[in-house]
Amino acid sequence: MWFAIASGVHTQPTETTMSQSTQIREIIAHKGGNVSTISPEATVFEAIQLMADKNIGALLVTRDGRLVGILSERDYTRKVALKGRSSKETAVKEIVSGKVISVTPDHTVEECMRLMTENRVRHLPVLDGHKIVGIVSIGDLVNCIISSQTSTIHQLETYITGFPTPHA
Repeated sequence: MWFAIASGVHTQPTETTMSQSTQIREIIAHKGGNVSTISPEATVFEAIQLMADKNIGALLVTRDGRLVGILSERDYTRKVALKGRSSKETAVKEIVSGKVISVTPDHTVEECMRLMTENRVRHLPVLDGHKIVGIVSIGDLVNCIISSQTSTIHQLETYITGFPTPHA
């Protein structure tokens, strides 16, 4: 994308920006591909403890390195706490949904936002074939969009005034 500055010189933005057309591989590269997983045989208490320790809202449930489900804080609340079950006596496999909506690194932010909205989920595992390469949350996608909008505003201000505006 090219911008004409007030001086008449044409310049190309040097800052790499993310937008709704950004591929998920760029988000994974930026945030890293570290993914916390748990076994279906673990207790829900162990899963909740791990989520608290890592300050995350969901864990991928894996068996022999393969994705078999996803467990979120929402699952715990609805399937354990509200039903009066004991998290120390309930296995992850008893409450995890086998239906997992996942994406590939080639999916875009916009496609992921649509999937999350349509399926009412907040986390999407990122798979390359059967290999887990990351996970994206709604927060990751929103941050990407905010970053893109901030960059666009800055570029437009520069275009209009001819000078970069300092940002806090």
